[in-house]
Order: sequence, then C-alpha cells, then structure tokens
Amino acid sequence: MATHLSHERHPHQVQVHTIGQPHGRFDQHGGENKSLYYNQQGPSKSKVLAVMALLPVGGALLGLAGITLAGTMIGLAVATPLFIIFSPILVPAVLAIGLAVAGFLTSGTFGLTGLSSLSFLVNSLRQLTGTVPGEVDSAKRRLQDLVDYTGQKTKDVGQTIQDKAHEIGPEGQVHGGAKEGRGART
Repeated sequence: MATHLSHERHPHQVQVHTIGQPHGRFDQHGGENKSLYYNQQGPSKSKVLAVMALLPVGGALLGLAGITLAGTMIGLAVATPLFIIFSPILVPAVLAIGLAVAGFLTSGTFGLTGLSSLSFLVNSLRQLTGTVPGEVDSAKRRLQDLVDYTGQKTKDVGQTIQDKAHEIGPEGQVHGGAKEGRGART
C-alpha cells in the first residue's frame, strides 16, 4: 500500500528568483524580462541631497565632541593637584553647600505640600457648600421658625402670667369677691 501511494504523487516545481541579478533572466515566452531593470532604482535625489548636507554637519559635530573631550581631560589633569591640595577646605564646603541646597529643597517641598493640602481643603469646602445650599437654606428656615415659635410661646406664657397677676391683685386677692391667697385657709 505504501508503494501504491508513492506512485500517485506528482513532482512539485520550485522556482527560485534572485534579486539583483537581472542578466540572463527570461520571461515565460523566452524574451528578456525588462521589468527587473526598472524595479531596481537607486536612492532618490532628495535622499542624496540630505546625506550630502548632513555629512559635513555630522563631521563637524563629531570633531567638536573630540575637542571637548580633549579639553575636559586637560582641565582635569590640571585641576586634580589643586583638588588634592585644597581638599580639606573643599570637602566641607561642598558638604555645607549640599546640605543647604537639600534644606532649601525640603523646605520648598513641605511648603508646596502644605499649600496643596490647604487648596484641596478649600476646594472641598467650596464644593460642599456649593452643592448643598438648598439644605442649608432649609435648615436656616426651620431654625428661624423654631425661634419664632419659641418667642411666641414665651410671649403667650408671659401674657398668661401677667393676666393671672392682674386677677390676683397686689394683696393676693382675686377681684370679684372670692378670696384666694397663698396663706388663706378655707
């Protein structure tokens, strides 16, 4: 059965196309394929001009980088003995300046943190009073009504007491003939 399957297989055709070698290529009809010549174009004019313009700029910048490196190395070679001689003065000075800068930065950070927290608090209060003015007005009205009610009741009780005091009179007697007093016995 395996031999039977091997006889039924068809051979596959593989075509290999190479790019960049148009010579000797022919199309299906035996003629030379001209499209390969036209597909291989060089860089455009704008790319060539860009490279020509940027090449001197890049070279000049590279040269400046080399000069800067050489100047830095010479300056370091000259300054190193000075740093060694003056290190007992420079090290404490650098430490003092560093601590002062750290103190100023810390102070500024704390100040900004405090201002931002106060700003947050003020904005929160503004939003709270801005969204609930109806409830605040309602509470004010209820409190005013309560004050008015309490005032009216107090006035009524005071009037009642005054009326009772006029009825009793200065000697403790009720006007109208009946005797009522605190110490009176019946």
